[in-house]
Amino acid sequence: MRAFWVVLLGFAALGGESNEYLSAQRKFDQISSDRLRPGAHVVLSMPELNAWVAQEAPNGVRQTKLLVTAPNTTVGSALINFVKLERSQGKQPGWLMSKLLDGERPVSVTAHIRSGGGQATVDVERVEISGVLIDGKTLDFLIENFLIPMYPDAAVSRPFELGHRIDRLDIQPAGVTVAIGR
Repeated sequence: MRAFWVVLLGFAALGGESNEYLSAQRKFDQISSDRLRPGAHVVLSMPELNAWVAQEAPNGVRQTKLLVTAPNTTVGSALINFVKLERSQGKQPGWLMSKLLDGERPVSVTAHIRSGGGQATVDVERVEISGVLIDGKTLDFLIENFLIPMYPDAAVSRPFELGHRIDRLDIQPAGVTVAIGR
């Protein structure tokens, strides 16, 4: 009988994450439908966002976690196997990169996000990979010479359109409020 309750509690815990994911997905669907009224606000809780990110993470990324440490400052962390991640996106890393980057690495990224007027800007403040801190000019060099060439659509330290009539994002420790404009 005790095993039954352990199994039942396990399913309940999984169901809770699934419910958080489904709730977040419904809210994203609402936003992307472009049918919300001007002035509407959609609140995504941190449990919802974390469940959604965990479910949507690409192959090679696991144990994702988002945390808002201060208003508009977010830390994202995960275990990342860069070789698996590249392969999941249809890219084949070279032999040397495969040898250097294979295996999971704990990665943490701290970013400051500003938004308003239908645009947002993400400024990456620091990255930590396997306990090695990367910031300042070294981080700028890596973003410019590795991240942007690999992901040309990445908008780092430059404004980008939020789309779907989103006016701004209010990012707080409890979650993110999406404000819909005209």
